[in-house]
Amino acid sequence: MKDLIGYCGMDCEKCDAYLATVHDDQALREKTAALWAELNHAPILPEHINCKGCRVDGVKTVYCESLCEIRRCAMKRGAATCGGCPELESCRTVGAILSHAPDALKNLKG
Repeated sequence: MKDLIGYCGMDCEKCDAYLATVHDDQALREKTAALWAELNHAPILPEHINCKGCRVDGVKTVYCESLCEIRRCAMKRGAATCGGCPELESCRTVGAILSHAPDALKNLKG
């Protein structure tokens, strides 16, 4: 599995925070911050939009670094991703992602 598949199975290479970071794209940072702030009803600023992927060394968004329950669970269990967890398909923690992003489950099983 490639390193830029997140613990949850999402492809970090397709994430706007990742894209803004690797391309140093300030306009994308601003657009992403505005959208995420609206969706999450939280004060998310463009300077918060920096991430190199949740499973690799480097900068991460505040959410990915310290708030993501999926990442915390996988790290606590010492799992590379949720893909190896026997509770994968019944897990409520990763279930919200998997129910809205069928490719994430495919990535975890692939």
